[in-house]
Amino acid sequence: MTRHAEPSFETACQWWTDLSDIWTPVGWKDHLFQFNVLFNGTILAQPNLNRRTQQWRRQGAQFTFVPSATGIVSGGWPVYVTRDDGMVRQGWNDSAAPVLWSEWSQDGLLLRQEVFAHIPGAQDVSTGIEPLFAWVRLSIHYACRALPLEEKHGFLVKINAPHISTCIDAKDNLRFVSETSAYPRRLSSETEACIPERGYRILEEEGTVRLAIAPGHNYTAKFAPGKPAELDLARMDSVDDLALSTALTVKGPTEKDYLLYIQMDAVEGAHVDLLLPMLSTDRAVFDRELALGYDRALEEANRYWSNTPATAARVTTPEQPINQTIKSSLKLAEVMAEKNPADGNYALLTGSLTYANLWATPYAMTSVMLLDTLGYHAAAAKYLEVFKREQGTATPPGESFKPHPGYLGTPRALTLIDWLADHGAILYAASQHALLSGDPEFITAWTDPIVKACEFIKDARAATGHGGAEGIMPPAVATDNQTRIQAVWNDGWMYKGLTTAVRLLERTGHPRAGEFAAEARAYQEAFVRAMHEKCARLPRWTDAEGRQHHWVPTAMSGEQPGETRHAFYLDAGPLFLVFAGLMNAEDELMQLVLAWFREGPQTRLFREDGNWRQVPCLRHEMSSCEPCYSWNTFHSHQSGDRRRFLEGMYSLFAGGISRKTFVSCETRGGITGTVFSATLAIYLARLSVVDDQIETNALHLLRLTPLAWLQSDQETIFENVPTEFGPVTLRFALSPDRKTLQVSFGAALRGTPKRVVLPPAPLEFYHQGHAALRGTPKRVVLHVPPVEGLTTLLLNGKRLDWNGTDRSLDIL
Repeated sequence: MTRHAEPSFETACQWWTDLSDIWTPVGWKDHLFQFNVLFNGTILAQPNLNRRTQQWRRQGAQFTFVPSATGIVSGGWPVYVTRDDGMVRQGWNDSAAPVLWSEWSQDGLLLRQEVFAHIPGAQDVSTGIEPLFAWVRLSIHYACRALPLEEKHGFLVKINAPHISTCIDAKDNLRFVSETSAYPRRLSSETEACIPERGYRILEEEGTVRLAIAPGHNYTAKFAPGKPAELDLARMDSVDDLALSTALTVKGPTEKDYLLYIQMDAVEGAHVDLLLPMLSTDRAVFDRELALGYDRALEEANRYWSNTPATAARVTTPEQPINQTIKSSLKLAEVMAEKNPADGNYALLTGSLTYANLWATPYAMTSVMLLDTLGYHAAAAKYLEVFKREQGTATPPGESFKPHPGYLGTPRALTLIDWLADHGAILYAASQHALLSGDPEFITAWTDPIVKACEFIKDARAATGHGGAEGIMPPAVATDNQTRIQAVWNDGWMYKGLTTAVRLLERTGHPRAGEFAAEARAYQEAFVRAMHEKCARLPRWTDAEGRQHHWVPTAMSGEQPGETRHAFYLDAGPLFLVFAGLMNAEDELMQLVLAWFREGPQTRLFREDGNWRQVPCLRHEMSSCEPCYSWNTFHSHQSGDRRRFLEGMYSLFAGGISRKTFVSCETRGGITGTVFSATLAIYLARLSVVDDQIETNALHLLRLTPLAWLQSDQETIFENVPTEFGPVTLRFALSPDRKTLQVSFGAALRGTPKRVVLPPAPLEFYHQGHAALRGTPKRVVLHVPPVEGLTTLLLNGKRLDWNGTDRSLDIL
């Protein structure tokens, strides 16, 4: 990208390779379990991933799918792909239900696997542990008839115990631990001979069903243990003994494997359906689901996933990967949520497979930046409830703290590592939800807990004798490093939560709003003073031109000597303070820390597409560790640095999210199965078009909107988008000659979201049912994107008085 060129998704794809070795959850909203589909089409049915699911230990299975014309893979190819070589492609079907396809190219054919989840009745979960099934269609998707083709083709399915180990490191994030792959119980086919009209079931010793091929298809199948001496697949006409024995010397099956070979006609459209339960299932329950069939189960799943809340936003841009990220992330987030049958609590978990617990800071980002930002308010409220219910039960993680009735911590059943920042993040999520949803019942129920949470911050700030700077948070755990320090990460989240709560209390006229507003001002003064005092005591670093700059601290006390070498210096350090509101982007210290990460001497050490353990820096305005913590984007947002803002936003979309399944990574090449990067990317996309954060009591439109979203042949739509003033709708496009920008804008009335009130009629923003949150922003500002040759602005069909040079106009 040249210095003045504007980024787009297409250009960002040139900066970043796509994520590899990914896994993607497939499941049902709020179910305790999820299937995970690996990059190579392996389906992992692993129910025991945390303390809450230990009773289902040793009940899972791992199903590996390998295309094969004969029951083996010949020619010396490895049988099972354990690293992503790009030969298996993946994506989502264009359907309401999340149906994930994986596709292999082999022997002149494209062979496809399609997977979706289903529970009997296809309704919201009641217990959270309803029987969960994966329907799997194996098909011949395309046949290249110009080539000589086999008459028959199919899949070899290898059945094992789950034996995946995950890691945060690139190119080592998925490990297939064959030593633990033996299935713990004996499996057998129900009948020796396969009779397609009846289906073909694989049973556990006690008679429960582990999987089955659905009846009604034209196929042959054979099941056998994989011990070479006992393997009898050669009895099938298409398998010869010599090829079989040769293949088994090349990474073939072992005595730990059960093998199911399925063969069908090698013609386009031929398919076979499999039914895989998460847990081996009682025959009667299983057979009812099997009788439903793939197509009827999919119809039910589509109806279920088609239920969109009336408050939902609709976002459509000319860049389809952006649209798909939004669509997929909303579904993935709720698939990774759970209802715990032990206590009835709903929880929005941090991820699938690896992070099947809850870290409150990424939770808060998902709650606000994804669910509430896109109008999924009921879901956000549901997942917040557990924190209100458990308020005061956890002890803050620091020696200076005692139990406090206002402390919002991660519930014991869901946590692994407590951060003091959790409290501020949860307070932010709850207060921001109230502001965006205007839900009167939620506000009534949460006002007292929010006040108590503000009291905790006030009491904690008043603590003395802890050996650190006073007037800010005492030393406590801030990150997974678990050191007890006065981290800016803790103070940033505390201040963000406090000020968001104050905004809510002011809007509702709460009698203590002024008290906590004064507390917030005193907090900021104490923090800024401590930051500058600490900075003055630190050494300086020298840039490439010989200029010396202050180090910017990541903690006021207690930090370790190597703190500034660690990735958390970027991800959970001083860059966060602009989003938190404690410091302004124009502050000298914020300018200095940005300079360090963008062009400091450590950038010479960086290895592209290397591991996260490097000394951190910004690459194309994205964190070299965890992309979702690219807080520098809020510096660019606040300062109006359009190029860098869009560079960071598009880096997140292209470099932090899979372009195949739109699942997010934690670190590039590391843990996936999350929505980490997507939450921030989607939030930035919303702020670029509809921004209620840049100025108090004002709404800014099109302030940083990408030029890629200004097209003459397609309208960009941000419909029913929640703001702190109520939901708004914005549509915009260029005229065919690209000289006129046509904008439609109005406020959608809550409860009747299809109705839009447009200027020049009086414009009022509504929050249904809560008069204290009704109101009109003091300003509505329309920004003029830098479209070359633009001469005219039309707002709701009427020409605006624009001189052709001003970059913004007040329209209210």
